[in-house]
Amino acid sequence: MRNRISSFAALIVLLCLVLFIGACSGTTSSTNNPAQHNDNAQSAQTGEQRQETGQSEEAVPASKFPRTIKDANGEVTIEEEPERIAVVHWGYADSLLLFDLKSVALALPFTEKQSVLHTESYKPYVDKLEELVIVGENTTVNLEALLAYEPDLIIAGNSVNKEITGELSRIATTVVIDEEETNVWNDWPSLVTKFGEILGQEDVAERYIAKFREKVQDAKEKLAGLEGTVAFVQVREKEVWLQGTDYLKTYYDGLGLKAPDADIMKEGAQITLEGLSTLDPDHLFLGYFNYSDKSIPALTDEWDDTAVWSKLKSVRNNQVYSINGELALGYGPIGQTYGVESVLKALK
Repeated sequence: MRNRISSFAALIVLLCLVLFIGACSGTTSSTNNPAQHNDNAQSAQTGEQRQETGQSEEAVPASKFPRTIKDANGEVTIEEEPERIAVVHWGYADSLLLFDLKSVALALPFTEKQSVLHTESYKPYVDKLEELVIVGENTTVNLEALLAYEPDLIIAGNSVNKEITGELSRIATTVVIDEEETNVWNDWPSLVTKFGEILGQEDVAERYIAKFREKVQDAKEKLAGLEGTVAFVQVREKEVWLQGTDYLKTYYDGLGLKAPDADIMKEGAQITLEGLSTLDPDHLFLGYFNYSDKSIPALTDEWDDTAVWSKLKSVRNNQVYSINGELALGYGPIGQTYGVESVLKALK
């Protein structure tokens, strides 16, 4: 009996010894295995990072659409990313073409033949499109052409398109931009920023604006030593308009150009050759509206052989420069980019 008890006790001791050795081996393996330790630490760190950033275990990029846009009449929800975009405000085309789009419909301020769409400045933006449709000319929107285009989204202005806003909303989802709030005519970056918000392409808007500001600053530095005054006039078939400093802030403030000392320079006005001779700028830019189509006359053609013209300082010193007035003296990003480049080329 005592032998049986002793054998049983020995068996119990032996079993405890085996379990103890196994436990120690497992602890050593877990503690001293660097790879497993790093994996555990990285897993814990990743979990902590997810908690800090509010990410789920499987983070998925948020969809850009649907998105709700504040417009002139309240709010508009764009359910899906639009593929066919129509702009019916004749002043918006310049800004829309900056974005990554395949199909657009545009309203133009003039006829398609006279428009700047055919210029070298616009070519890169027009060529990247798969489809470009004209749905308005001379400030009148062709609603039949717009309907036939079948847009997913229409972008309009609360002033220019006021009379047809109801009809537009029946054709497609319509965002009506507040023209005063975005300062369409004097601050195109605000309009481009709004377009980026509408289209879900905020990054495109930010890049273009930043690149433009760098271009202006670079040109300003290169023109820092320019001497004399500078004037810009818009040349049309039967009239010439002096462009004011309030309107051409990109050139006067942005590039640091000096305007002639006269009250008329602030806001600009229609001007005659005699009025121009009173200003008598050292440098004169003639912004022709027939720059691309010489079949259209220009009033300054009548000035060339006159004594008043020949006595202007800019004429005597060969400092008269011809530029595309539709582009350089416009209010959009593509046009003003051309303008900055043209001014720098002429004056440096």
